[in-house]
Amino acid sequence: MSEIKNYGEAWKGGDKPLAASYGKLMMWFFLITDTLTFSAFLASYGFSRFKYESVWPVPEDVFTHFPFLSGEHPLLFVALMTFILIMSSVTMVLAVNYGHKMQKSKVILWLVLTIVGGCLFLGSQAWEWGHFIHGDKGGIATKDEYIVHVAQGNKLSSVYKLMEIDKYSNDHSLKYFGLEDLTQEMKKGFDEKNINNLIEQLKAKPEFNIRKADKTILSNEESINYLKENATQILVGANLVNNEYGHRLFADYFFFITGFHGFHVFSGVVLLIIILINVIMGTYERRGHYEMVEKVGLYWHFVDLVWVFVFTFFYLV
Repeated sequence: MSEIKNYGEAWKGGDKPLAASYGKLMMWFFLITDTLTFSAFLASYGFSRFKYESVWPVPEDVFTHFPFLSGEHPLLFVALMTFILIMSSVTMVLAVNYGHKMQKSKVILWLVLTIVGGCLFLGSQAWEWGHFIHGDKGGIATKDEYIVHVAQGNKLSSVYKLMEIDKYSNDHSLKYFGLEDLTQEMKKGFDEKNINNLIEQLKAKPEFNIRKADKTILSNEESINYLKENATQILVGANLVNNEYGHRLFADYFFFITGFHGFHVFSGVVLLIIILINVIMGTYERRGHYEMVEKVGLYWHFVDLVWVFVFTFFYLV
C-alpha cells in the first residue's frame, strides 16, 4: 500500500494522474488520436510530394492573391490566416486565465474575441477555397497527364492573358460557354478548338512560351511544337479530378487536409459559442469553476498547433 501511495504522490495527483479530471483526460485522449489522423495526412502528403517532386506545384505560384489587392503576393494571405489563428489562441489563453480567477465578464470578452478570430479564419479559408476552385492562371493538360503552364519569358503568366480572355467571365470558351450536360464528343470539340486557338496566339505572340511541369522553360517555337504533339485540354480551376495548378494529388491533399482542419475550426467555434452562452447564463459560476472553458481551450490550442504544421509542411516546405 505504501508503494501505491508513494506512486500517487509522485504523480502529484493522489489517485488522479496529475490531478486531472476525467473530462480533461478524455479530451487529451481525443487530441492524441486526432494527432495521429493529422500526422497520417501530412505524412501521406510528404510521400506523394517527394515521389513527384519534379512536377509538384510550387505553393508560391498557386497561393498568390490577396483580397482587394492587385498583383501577386505569394503566401501573404495564408500568413494572415495563420496570424489570425495564433492570435485567437492568445485570446483563448486569456479566457482560461480569467476563468481560473472567476472573473466572468473578462471570460466573456476573451471568448467573444476567440470566436471572432475563428470566424475570420473560416471566412478566409472559404475565400481561399473559392479562389483555388475557380482557378487563377489556367493550365494545359498533356498526354503524359502532367500540367504545363503559359509563361512570358522566364516568368509564369496565364492562359487568360495569352488568349486575351476575361477570366472573371462565366461565358468564355474555356468554360465551354457555360453550357451544361455536354456529351464527350462536344467537350472534345471544345478542347480541340481551345488548344488550336492557344497555339495560334502563341504564334502571334512570340514573347509567350510554355513552362513544363518540371519547370523547364521552352522557347516559343518549341512551345508551339510541344502543344501540337501533347496538349489535350485547357484546364480552368481545380477539383478532385482536374487541377490547373499541376499534379491532381496536390488539389486532393489541399481539399482533404485544409478541409479536415477547417471542420475542426468550425466545430471549435460551435463549442465556444455553447460555452459562451453557459458563461453568460452563469452556469460555471454556480459550479464554482470554469473547467469547461479550459477543456475547450485545450481543443482550440490543438487546432491552432495543427495549422502551424499544415502551414509549414503544405505551404512553406
